[in-house]
Amino acid sequence: MVEKITQTFSDCIETIINTAENLTPLIDNAAKMIADVLANDGKIMICGNGTGASDAQDFSSKLLNKYERERPSLPAIALSTDTSTLTAILHDGHHNEIFAKQIRALGVPDDVLLIISGKGKSFGLIQAVQAAHAREMHVIVLGSSNEGDIEILLNPTDIELYISSDVPARIQEVQRLVLHCLCDLIDTHLFGFLK
Repeated sequence: MVEKITQTFSDCIETIINTAENLTPLIDNAAKMIADVLANDGKIMICGNGTGASDAQDFSSKLLNKYERERPSLPAIALSTDTSTLTAILHDGHHNEIFAKQIRALGVPDDVLLIISGKGKSFGLIQAVQAAHAREMHVIVLGSSNEGDIEILLNPTDIELYISSDVPARIQEVQRLVLHCLCDLIDTHLFGFLK
């Protein structure tokens, strides 16, 4: 059992190192995009399924409240948290529109949609990208190397942050770390916080 624990930590560390080597400039670009939108009175909309939904809620709360330091609240909406809206959309049979309907109603040009995905095969997330583009929003995808269905929809100005792993747990662990990096960088861009 000790070897299994050690191997899990080793695999996570390897995934983190690979992500740092491959995505550092893109993570910085994503943080700059978000900070620019927030500085110009835009908002961030975040969605995902399962663990992605809980990460969307956590990221939203860190923008609305704080990450590590007190600062003004930043406008962010986790699209997976309004159970009345979600269940109404599902009840009416619009399963694939669970996020898209909210984006069409609340999104405005130059807002950002951040998608947190593990597979890229969710029709709900695919329609979210389409709705964001229809509203002239920016799209950032924090996903895995299996994002083919979403990837083909992206514009050249959209940002793809793909974690290179086939293990869902490793992807989720590193996605959380990337989200923390984004929080830190957004605060630095907007408020000049330095570590």
